[in-house]
Amino acid sequence: MRVLILGGDGYLGWPTAMHLSAQGHEVMAVDNYLRRRLAREEDSEALIDPPNLHQRAKLWQEVSGREIAVRVGDLDDWTTISSIFEEFRPEGIVHYAEQPSAPYSMKDRAAADLTLRNNLGVTFNVIQAMAAHAPDAHMVKLGTMGEYGTPNIDIEEGWLDIEHKGRKDRVLFPRAASSLYHTTKVLDTDLLWFYVRTWGLRVTDLMQGPVYGVETDENAGHEALQPFLNYDELFGTVLNRFVVQAVAGYPLTVYGKGGQTRGYLNIRDTLQCVRLALETPADEGELRIFNQFTETFSVNQLAEIVRASGERLGLSVEVKSIENPRKEREEHYYNPVHTGLLDLGLEPNLLTDEVIDSIMRFVMRHKDSIHADRIFRGVTWKKG
Repeated sequence: MRVLILGGDGYLGWPTAMHLSAQGHEVMAVDNYLRRRLAREEDSEALIDPPNLHQRAKLWQEVSGREIAVRVGDLDDWTTISSIFEEFRPEGIVHYAEQPSAPYSMKDRAAADLTLRNNLGVTFNVIQAMAAHAPDAHMVKLGTMGEYGTPNIDIEEGWLDIEHKGRKDRVLFPRAASSLYHTTKVLDTDLLWFYVRTWGLRVTDLMQGPVYGVETDENAGHEALQPFLNYDELFGTVLNRFVVQAVAGYPLTVYGKGGQTRGYLNIRDTLQCVRLALETPADEGELRIFNQFTETFSVNQLAEIVRASGERLGLSVEVKSIENPRKEREEHYYNPVHTGLLDLGLEPNLLTDEVIDSIMRFVMRHKDSIHADRIFRGVTWKKG
């Protein structure tokens, strides 16, 4: 099918573009380099600097013989997004095009304003462009498990069947986001649900947990095709950050008690999940929600996994508890359901010793590129 990847330069966007291209889909990747710009502004750039989107697409064609079309433009601009949809007429849309960082969204008013306007503005424009130019297309939207928060009950896959005063209904599972970024994702879901009901759109909302790793089937042996690996507190996911900290000899920064538990997945499984969702689309007028992760770990468990990997590879890794800069529960119940994608055929790549050691070896090869002063700067959830 013709698949439009919005946010196609990102940590997940570019690997998704290659993966779908390798599976025979006609792919166009669109980005405005927002993540790269913000990382430069904050001096929080990735471990290695990937080529730009045009260069990546050229290299991919040389490696695979397949073409990925590229467009650079701001999807918050209606003229830009409307012309892209009108030109490409997508049958499938993968929507990654948002400011992706919870800590960045809490940094200051300007960062919060950018996050709110960009994330909701782009989602609104995607909906409008679908209605105008691709009403039968299926959107796969990247949500986040962080929408749910940490309720003291099992987290269902997006929906909750309730009985109240003798009557029954099915409602969206209650949301309790822990940052402004996560709150924009909640508002995305509400926007999508409104337009699914009103205009009969087809949408799959993937509630994804934190992702780790860089290597996929498509980029193996070609480092220039690998995605960003950020390790700073703004844009780095926790396991990737811990690995870099271990290699740099920087104590692993466990926030507070370290009991914060989330669902995690290998980057290879993100690609599987998106492809499975695309190739088995939601029905017309359906908002389908999947919880996208494969295993749950606490921060303390992740720190121990990284410490043990470092020991196997000859590193001395220190784990250090620091004051938690975030507003979150540090010990809590956490039991989310995640059967939908398994039912579609997801074959998980679990966090084995071999997997964590391979990520560690990758970072060790680039040890000289680590800037230790980027790792932690103390962005807090406090006012002002």
